[in-house]
Amino acid sequence: MSITQEKKQELLKEFAIKEGDTGSPEVQIAILSERIRNLSDHMTAHAKDFHSRRGLLMMVGARRRLLDYLKRKDESRYQQVIKRLNIRR
Repeated sequence: MSITQEKKQELLKEFAIKEGDTGSPEVQIAILSERIRNLSDHMTAHAKDFHSRRGLLMMVGARRRLLDYLKRKDESRYQQVIKRLNIRR
């Protein structure tokens, strides 16, 4: 359900604004999106896992808040992240 260190580093390289960037909204949204995707797959197989469902909903909410922040600060970066991650809005 969690992401591997290699996948996380790959996401960092792809979405980082500058070298060593781990805190930008783009990177955080990308990592959360990968975790959400993994947990969604888990939920299809284990429909009654309510503890994981709560974690999934919390991650979706955190990603939503980050996306809202990014949209307020810079609309073009928001549109770019949405397009690159195939997130519907």
